[in-house]
Amino acid sequence: MDKERVGFIGLGIMGGPMATHLATAGYPLTVYNRTAARMEPLLALGAKPACSCQELAAQSDIVVSMVSDSPDVEEVYLGPRGVLSGARRGSLLIDMSTISPRVAIKISKSAAEAGCAMLDAPVSGGDVGARNATLSIMVGGESRDLERARPVLECMGKPTLCGPAGAGQTVKACNQIATALHLVAMSEALVLAQKAGIDPEVVLKVLGAGYAQSRVMDVRGPRVIKGDLAPGFKARLHAKDLNIVRETARELGCALPATALAHELLTAVVANGLGELDHSAVIRVLQSLAGVQPEAKA
Repeated sequence: MDKERVGFIGLGIMGGPMATHLATAGYPLTVYNRTAARMEPLLALGAKPACSCQELAAQSDIVVSMVSDSPDVEEVYLGPRGVLSGARRGSLLIDMSTISPRVAIKISKSAAEAGCAMLDAPVSGGDVGARNATLSIMVGGESRDLERARPVLECMGKPTLCGPAGAGQTVKACNQIATALHLVAMSEALVLAQKAGIDPEVVLKVLGAGYAQSRVMDVRGPRVIKGDLAPGFKARLHAKDLNIVRETARELGCALPATALAHELLTAVVANGLGELDHSAVIRVLQSLAGVQPEAKA
């Protein structure tokens, strides 16, 4: 059976590698990115360029998007040259961005009115997971639509159906809470050790072998203690995600005091001009509060 035609919108740190997996898997691929230069690596693999989301949707059976925030996704799908102005009835739309569950439900309803199926399918795993096709994909929508999408999604990671429209984004919100708190916990531990003059490599070794071990520590810890804060997931985007979490929590009447603290720390990262660094740059704010200098990059 011939593979369905896929359109991919958004070729940043995450989207670029994700689209690359689809190209190398043999999917007929059309790509669109506001910064046209980011399309070049995909064009070299045989993908076709589109001049707009509308044009891309008209050439695709399945549309995948990976952009930054709720307003961006609304523009991609609902804008005057958006996906829904070009998509044919029966198209499958998959938004893999991290946005408000409320916005995901709104766009899903608009897609249904246009005769299209839609999944919200945010991911976890960062740039490493995107490059290695090991992303955890949290899916909201109908099971029949996930089954159609599964071959595409499995090129990028492991999809799990979380519930109806918006459920994928709600589970992603839960993920962002846990990730932020793990980052803050690891950073506070390393700052205390640094203040006491203890080798941070020893701290990582000991904590990583015990009950305090976490995926965050395993992946980011070695980079952090070398002062390597090159972005796998930018701090400003995690701050944005926690704003979504807190808005959603307020709508539901759910108190999240530890999340509020993590959000304030990541907001401080952004306010100090570090928002383009990795979200593990939260350690810089904590080092400043403790009066210690950042570790030198090896």
